[in-house]
Amino acid sequence: MKIVQIVKERGPITGEQIADILNLTRATLRPDLAILTMSGILEARPRVGYYFNRRSANTLVSRAIAKIRVKDIKSLPVMIRESLSVYDAVVTMFTEDVGSLIVTNEDGYLAGIVSRKDLLKMAIAGGDLQKMPVGMIMTRMPNIITVTQEDTIHIAAQRLLNHQIDALPVVRTYIMPNGDERLEVIGRITKTNIARLFVELGEGGMDHT
Repeated sequence: MKIVQIVKERGPITGEQIADILNLTRATLRPDLAILTMSGILEARPRVGYYFNRRSANTLVSRAIAKIRVKDIKSLPVMIRESLSVYDAVVTMFTEDVGSLIVTNEDGYLAGIVSRKDLLKMAIAGGDLQKMPVGMIMTRMPNIITVTQEDTIHIAAQRLLNHQIDALPVVRTYIMPNGDERLEVIGRITKTNIARLFVELGEGGMDHT
């Protein structure tokens, strides 16, 4: 949303200029710019920059992605138990090369999510990372943004952008014998998933039209 507002007000504007305004690197913005450009919200011209496309709702890509479901591009979730230590969570995050970890309870249902920022804050605070469970610092249900595998990619992209997060757990609801609802994690959707999809659409590698 911030990128779109900047381009509306200052476009045409280069990716480097947008990154400078947001105090971020160009590489950090690349997935966001790919999403916005390939969805038709922004347009880009070589040696000119990005500008807002007021006809984006009518673009071919917009119509194509409206038909694509989360289940078509979701990836395997990277999950840990809430009893795992913060230290082991840090190791898992870097080993798996992900920006966030999905946390489950002892029964395997969604309990929370922990980001790089959460782990960094804990490391800076100087606590004993090997003794503190990740459940102490994670964002807990019901404050977690999720999608189902039948949601459209457009919905997933909107939630990623609106909530300024990098990944969404893909869930399905499980009804316990006592009637309580639990969320089973069956995948994840990230900015990278969506950016890769738009690249494939642009190259004609996927037939969703």
